[in-house]
Amino acid sequence: MMRNAARKIYIFLIFIFLYAPIIALIVLSFNASRTRAKWGGFTLKWYGELFQNKVILQALWNTLAIALLSALIATVIGTIACISMQGMKRRNRTILMGITNIPMLNAEIVTGISLMLLFISLGIKFGFMTILLAHITFNIPYVILSVMPRMKQLNPSTYEAALDLGASHMQAFFKVVFPDILPGILSGSLMAFTMSLDDFIITHFTKGPGIDTLSTKIYTEVKKGIKPEMYALSSLIFITVLILLILVNCTPKTEPKKEITERSKNSSKKWIAAVVCVILCIVAVFGFSTFKSNQSNEVYVFNWGEYIDPEVLVMFEEETGIKVIYDEYETNEIMYPKVEAGTSAYDVICPSDYMIQKMIENDLLQELDFDNMPNAVANIGAQYYEQSAAFDPGNKYCVPYCWGTVGILYNKTMVEEPVDSWSILWDEKYANNILMQDSVRDAFMVGLKLNGFSMNTLNENELQIAKEALIKQKPLVQAYVVDQVRDKMIGGEAALGVIYSGEAIYTQQENADLEYVIPKEGTNVWIDGWVVPKNAPNKKNAEIFIDYMCREDIALMNFEYITYSTPNEAARALIEDEEIRNSSIAFPDLSQYQNLETFNYLGEDGDELYNSLWKEAMSY
Repeated sequence: MMRNAARKIYIFLIFIFLYAPIIALIVLSFNASRTRAKWGGFTLKWYGELFQNKVILQALWNTLAIALLSALIATVIGTIACISMQGMKRRNRTILMGITNIPMLNAEIVTGISLMLLFISLGIKFGFMTILLAHITFNIPYVILSVMPRMKQLNPSTYEAALDLGASHMQAFFKVVFPDILPGILSGSLMAFTMSLDDFIITHFTKGPGIDTLSTKIYTEVKKGIKPEMYALSSLIFITVLILLILVNCTPKTEPKKEITERSKNSSKKWIAAVVCVILCIVAVFGFSTFKSNQSNEVYVFNWGEYIDPEVLVMFEEETGIKVIYDEYETNEIMYPKVEAGTSAYDVICPSDYMIQKMIENDLLQELDFDNMPNAVANIGAQYYEQSAAFDPGNKYCVPYCWGTVGILYNKTMVEEPVDSWSILWDEKYANNILMQDSVRDAFMVGLKLNGFSMNTLNENELQIAKEALIKQKPLVQAYVVDQVRDKMIGGEAALGVIYSGEAIYTQQENADLEYVIPKEGTNVWIDGWVVPKNAPNKKNAEIFIDYMCREDIALMNFEYITYSTPNEAARALIEDEEIRNSSIAFPDLSQYQNLETFNYLGEDGDELYNSLWKEAMSY
């Protein structure tokens, strides 16, 4: 009895670990609040908005199209490969099988980078086709793995007998061989479809601008948090799969054996015909959509995830007739190698200050013609151009888009004393209630400013002092996070957190007990700006796009959508909410603070120094 009880408890725990995250996801899909940390009541609106969200639906379409096409093509190639290898000598077959197994044994990141470098060397433009070719490549070994055991079970005499009876090679294959290996083919195609549907890493390295799958789209949303519409879509996918599994497992199995065999053959033929028809429809529709989008009047935009109001892009296309091919990245460090390698030719990019400086120094940007951008001249405040001159001397390459500060967000119900210094993040009273940024430069900025040093220092003694401070602080830190600081602070899971000012505005809207301060020792004042790469194919359209983003009504829409401060003074004047318009968080009077700095690019040696010290600090 004890043994049975232990078995039941074990099975129960397995189901809890497997399905608890899925249940949480489904519950969040009905949460009226956009943040997971706060229950806003029951709602179905995310399901309604899901089917109106063109970006998510396009990502879903791309995911299914690539999975179906790659599975079909990989199944055909893999099956032909198995047939060929079966006729080889045993030694040669073993060697070839070992070669085909390499992609399965390789880490996906190795496969992804290798394919990316191959496409670059061949001069292939990144887009839908590069993803498809990559997925076919890593799917073929899984098809071979499924089909080969069935091939080994075949009796070659039956095939030869069919030929002796007058059948052609094709007839003999489809009448004798194909029915016997069909289960392996079907299992191989399903495995290939599943692997393609689930892939992120290889897709990430081989995709081009304007092409996203569900996995890459979700990843780009990390900066501002996953959209509830994604929870709704994931819930629908799970429920659909669950229903299909129930239907398959509940199918009656009482038919006579002969009838089952005959019906299974017929159903297999119908199934294959249906799949082929679906694939052909997908190819036709995709070919048509590709033909439609292949126009010269385009602008390729590369921006942070969730860093622009999607409606703005629609309005831009309608007003200018220029089609926007929009792509997103997660960090400056992910964006830079793509631009440097030239895997895709973008027209407009929105890097951060220090990265703009790095791109200027490495001759990756071209100067802007401000005569073509009157809104950029008239609406962007002079103080922001003065600030950006620190990384863009002469203001030749960049138009400021968003700006802000880094400070401390604290919960007034959990912190009683005044908060005005970085030193509170070292107070043992708040052990396990402190959130730090999981970012080398941001974390070191806190440690350096605490000790009165510049956040751009390359003095090793100063950096060692900052490192020791971070090591001393580490036992008090609940977690090193990025976007999670927002949800954790809203949910009251921590008392203090280092956060960007734009995120602080959003958190206060969700939790009135939260307050944001700029510490007296100084902090980072950052600027993200629009730039045009050296290899931009549509510079004129790029400048039209940048100027449109600087129009006051458009800048206001973007500010209200992303909540990050705008340098557009004309847009600020249009803000109806006086409290927001005069907010000390969104628009602080920087003259009241000392030791404010903008991150500078420190060179490869400087980056390596910071990274090595960060690894040392985190290893304790």
